Amino acid sequence: MQKYTEKVHSEREQEPEIVWIKRTSLDKGKKSNHSKPLNKTAEETEDQGSEGDDKLPIVYSKNYGVHFAKLEKLHPFDAEKGKNIQELLIKFQLIDKGKFYEPSSEITKDELLKVHTEKYLRSLKWSFNAAKIAEIPILLFLPNCWVQCGYLRPMRFQTAGSIMAGKLALEYGWAINLGGGFHHCCSYKGGGFCPYADITLLIQRIFAEEEHVRNVMIVDLDAHQGNGHERDFMDNPFVYIMDMYNYQIYPKDHNAKLAIRYAVELKPRTENKEYLAKLKRGLKFAMREFKPHLVVYNAGTDILEGDPLGYLSITPEGVIERDQYVFGMCRARGIPIVMLLSGGYLKLSAKVIADSIMNLKRNGLLLSIR
Repeated sequence: MQKYTEKVHSEREQEPEIVWIKRTSLDKGKKSNHSKPLNKTAEETEDQGSEGDDKLPIVYSKNYGVHFAKLEKLHPFDAEKGKNIQELLIKFQLIDKGKFYEPSSEITKDELLKVHTEKYLRSLKWSFNAAKIAEIPILLFLPNCWVQCGYLRPMRFQTAGSIMAGKLALEYGWAINLGGGFHHCCSYKGGGFCPYADITLLIQRIFAEEEHVRNVMIVDLDAHQGNGHERDFMDNPFVYIMDMYNYQIYPKDHNAKLAIRYAVELKPRTENKEYLAKLKRGLKFAMREFKPHLVVYNAGTDILEGDPLGYLSITPEGVIERDQYVFGMCRARGIPIVMLLSGGYLKLSAKVIADSIMNLKRNGLLLSIR
């Protein structure tokens, strides 16, 4: 495995920020990273609300919700985050009821086997061994049939939704799955609420089915390191990972860090000004170094101040500015972007996400290339 070859320091801060860049000559392989954008820029597109097209590429299913006979309310996991966001978007009149995309079924075992190992899926037993896989303490005390139907099945629907959103992003120029972002799961191991590797499954499906997509960038802005997709794409020159996370919390996976091409390790309680400055500097650099045909944006809201698992201090306004900047960078360059919600354990998260999506709409960033 390759080591990091360059350290980057801020000129304006007294203390050097913890940032590294991984360089590799593998980028100069057969697949070019310098292709022209595949899609028109936002200025060349028509508004999604145009006549004859009444759906937005927002993916959601009522099957996303986690239910354990109301015991889920004892856990910090927001069991109905997707539903709450969808209801707010309907209330804000961004979408009409039923006018969004919905996966017709959960992802199948055969589809999961395209990434996951047979041993890993056997360990789930299709009735779930909670102690080994998802590291969710409340699940240890529930019957296996409850865990299977109440947790794993919703996660399989959300995984199917992530794959659908990836395909829609190539069609519309953008898409949002109101779930997914299970960035702690890799092909052979789960963890941190993440039983299925939806990010890897999404990217592998796109590579297999879309010949014109040769390079994919993961922009992981969840509060936690995305060690699952990092392990899956270790030394893959066609997947560029930018990861920005609180380095003092779970998972502290130092081996997985070797897959990160641009990493920013944040200190606990990092606030808006520092966070947004480092994001903007990092994403500009990443876009100069790598020319993606698709961006997978893992937009965790566990960066919010007060989140019990993220331990950062970003305000709702900071999250909204973050999302606008990432979408703006992609839309201005004609790069399709698929947004996954990932972590976020405050009741406030659903409202912040809905407000952020509405802000994207107001700023002309939810335009269609169709």
